[in-house]
Amino acid sequence: MGTEGEVAPPPSLLQRVVIGRNPKITALRLAIWVVLLLIAGKFVLLRIQVEGISMLPTLKEKGVHLVNRQAYLFHPPRRGDIVSIRLAGEHLMYLKRIIALPGETIAFHNGQAVINGQVLEEPYVKGPCYWEHEPEVVGPNEYYVVGDNRTMDFYDHEQGRAERSRIVGKLLL
Repeated sequence: MGTEGEVAPPPSLLQRVVIGRNPKITALRLAIWVVLLLIAGKFVLLRIQVEGISMLPTLKEKGVHLVNRQAYLFHPPRRGDIVSIRLAGEHLMYLKRIIALPGETIAFHNGQAVINGQVLEEPYVKGPCYWEHEPEVVGPNEYYVVGDNRTMDFYDHEQGRAERSRIVGKLLL
């Protein structure tokens, strides 16, 4: 036991780094971070594992990615965005790239996407593509989505219109 007036030695450097100067404040900060991370995991971020080759080479098969559910609070989805599209529930989703916006006309000619009569520059498409598809108009609340791997036959590739209400969020890269 010390005598009155003795000053406790200052905490060691290791203790200050790990716990901080005040353990109660450190515990409170840790609890706040845990709550924030749980909220982010539930309402902001969605973990998705890629299954399939439709987004090669941009997204590798079996890769795990995060989708930002809040990405479109202040602006609509944009051309070029990789989005998560809900099919049934929260466990069955597609990851696809938006190439045509509501009201636009989309076609494929000589393997190139044609939007409103103009060829779309797509540097992310690496392999040969020979798709041919007649023009179609995208609906007012729809986006035309397709994977980056266009080496597959047009009809073997999951692509097409996605209603805005089914777009869950934007992929975080």
